[in-house]
Amino acid sequence: MVDDGYASSNGNGNGNVNVYQESPRKTKDINKKKKKKKRGGSKKKMTAEQALALKSVSEWVYLDRQLVADDFDFGVHKTVMMRREDKVVFELHSHSKCSDGFLSPSKLVERAHGNGVQQVKVLALTDHDTMSGVPEATEAARRFGIKIIPGVEISTMFSPRIPEAEEPVHILAYYSSGGPARSDELEKFLANIRDGRYLRAKDMVLKLNKLKLPLKWEHVTRITGKGVAPGRLHVARAMVEAGYVENLKQAFARYLYDGGPAYSTGNEPIVEEAVQLIRETGGVAVLAHPWALKNPVAVIRRLKDAGLHGMEVYRSDGKLAVYSDLADAYGLLKLGGSDYHGRGGNGESELGSVNLPVVALHDFLKVARPIWYRAIKDIIERYAEEPSDLNLAMITKFGGTKILKGNSPMSCGKDLIDRCLSMWLTTEERQAAEFEAIKVKLSCVAINQGETRVPVESH
Repeated sequence: MVDDGYASSNGNGNGNVNVYQESPRKTKDINKKKKKKKRGGSKKKMTAEQALALKSVSEWVYLDRQLVADDFDFGVHKTVMMRREDKVVFELHSHSKCSDGFLSPSKLVERAHGNGVQQVKVLALTDHDTMSGVPEATEAARRFGIKIIPGVEISTMFSPRIPEAEEPVHILAYYSSGGPARSDELEKFLANIRDGRYLRAKDMVLKLNKLKLPLKWEHVTRITGKGVAPGRLHVARAMVEAGYVENLKQAFARYLYDGGPAYSTGNEPIVEEAVQLIRETGGVAVLAHPWALKNPVAVIRRLKDAGLHGMEVYRSDGKLAVYSDLADAYGLLKLGGSDYHGRGGNGESELGSVNLPVVALHDFLKVARPIWYRAIKDIIERYAEEPSDLNLAMITKFGGTKILKGNSPMSCGKDLIDRCLSMWLTTEERQAAEFEAIKVKLSCVAINQGETRVPVESH
């Protein structure tokens, strides 16, 4: 790495530079250094397309902050200035303790912020079959000026006509800051999968017991934690702790791989159903780690017909050409993420380590933002038609901060909607006639703020 922060000089001790007594060899060495410095330190110039893409992406990233973020230190409100940079790091695939990650959602956010190599500005929390960690992640993210994309990684099954070709497929869903439209329907769908994860994990333990590995179910549930649906990684961790395998990799390689001697399936829905539900609830559907599939072409072809928006093609080790070509062939967005779990060790990619081109991010937001706009409109319309506490909670669930009674100047539903829309949509989007009509409806609806989660304005 070239240090371009300081210039070398040949001084005479009094601060004046001696330019007369340099040997030819020294001059030659300095010229060499200058050439090297120029070669290594120069930045590749952006194309016009990249510059426009960066401008558009940055405007969206800083939409809810207008270059400021709220922070609180010992009850004193501070304003933290946000700086526009020539690169905005997105992390689109991460896990917390709410599924099979090792960190709590807030610790995950802290890790994303504290990673000095690639400081993450946009983090998608995509736990397996649950969105329960998103509110906590959103709260933590406000302190660090990170934008959270509410997400989930859904466990499904690809079921072709030939039973032998059946295989598990994971679909990532990305939602607006307001969360899914019809979130109750999505939650019911995910809860059914989570129930199946308990049965699946118990079956894995039974299979391991039959293989003369007397792993106890209580050991798995202790690792999993209260209220978290167990997965293969929890079983693998219990196996390591019990001394049946040396590490997690060995647990998967010997017993828990797809089709392995201790592998089991749960209540996974057909993959097309998941893609369709993601679309119906205002999400962007993306195929996760296609390189793990036995027959990626057949899966991608079927999912494209079902309405898939994109697929992962980027990893921390670069773009995988074969999957990039497949994405191009089927007209899919090209995305990627670290799939970070917080396991530690050299084998795991760090948060923000996947270098997503700004043009790919721009393409993602070009597809996502109209979808998210419609979802936000549906959520708010639902509240306008029936201004119940339940429908209010749907608005504030993923993007709010708990406010004690009397701490906010909001007096009616219109104030709340104005605040939410200013954080979620551009000026042009929120001035649409349909939103104005909704706000008129809500201008006479009072809000009970006792335990309601509402976003806090930056001051």
